[in-house]
Amino acid sequence: MDHGQASVRDEAARWFVRLQEPAVDVEEQRRFEAWLCADPQHREEFEVLQGLWSATDLLPEARLYALCETPPTRAKRRSLLRYAVAASVLAVALGVGLFSGLNHTSNYSAQFATALGERRHVALPDGSVIDLNSRTRLQVNYEKGQRSIELSEGEAMFSVEHDSARPFVVTTDVGKVTVTGTRFDVRRDATQTRVAVEQGTVKVQGREAPGDQFVSLTAGQGTRVDAQGNVAAAYPINADELTAWRSGKLVFNNASLTDVAEEVSRYRAKPLRVDTAAVGHLRLTSVFKSDDTDALLRALPSILPVAVRTLDDGSQEIISR
Repeated sequence: MDHGQASVRDEAARWFVRLQEPAVDVEEQRRFEAWLCADPQHREEFEVLQGLWSATDLLPEARLYALCETPPTRAKRRSLLRYAVAASVLAVALGVGLFSGLNHTSNYSAQFATALGERRHVALPDGSVIDLNSRTRLQVNYEKGQRSIELSEGEAMFSVEHDSARPFVVTTDVGKVTVTGTRFDVRRDATQTRVAVEQGTVKVQGREAPGDQFVSLTAGQGTRVDAQGNVAAAYPINADELTAWRSGKLVFNNASLTDVAEEVSRYRAKPLRVDTAAVGHLRLTSVFKSDDTDALLRALPSILPVAVRTLDDGSQEIISR
């Protein structure tokens, strides 16, 4: 292993450990995302560490510490490389006390949140990954028979490691989503919860629904759960558009200005509103950056017959022109 590869591996290990902590500010999250995208090897090394983290659940404590020791000199070069990777992440993780337990049934609990305009990437002990959108708050609780996430605000993308013995359940105030391993997005709005599936299959239930009443979604499908806990029938979605926020984009494809205003408000300190129902029914197709919603507001009057005015409280409103 050359010096450059070792350096990247060390950087990946440091980022991996840092992202487990609840307090990661916006600027540090942006630095991580920039580092991750700067070179394919960065992402590859980071994903290796996520896989190793998951694998530690299957090993006893003595074996974990043994992996941090130098392997026999007779080992082949490829084996040496594997030991080096394992030792890198295990030594750092053990050193900062990230292992709350060293077996498959260990409990794990953590809270994660993002501020206005912040996105965050979190790796969980089982190898699952959560990407948090702006203004998102969630609680993670792992127990022997279940992996539970309570999404109290915002939106998150879940990439779940398969574990048939421990279902992965995401709950909001109106319903829950249950999987054993898949990739899906959950968004909690004021009046509903939206679920979109990118890979695999999920089961969506209303808040008070019995266990045998649910809507099953597969890749490319979505649903909504209303304020009363009623789950809509599955419908086709464009997962790439709905999850474009992960790359800092807002994608609108024939979206009503009412929906545009609601989406943009997630990324602004003050809400954006539409003046009338007629204005709200106008449709927009375009792509903007989520960290520059002012550019969207400047562009709107040149796209549609509208204007944007600022109200006394600092919020803004789209009006007819």
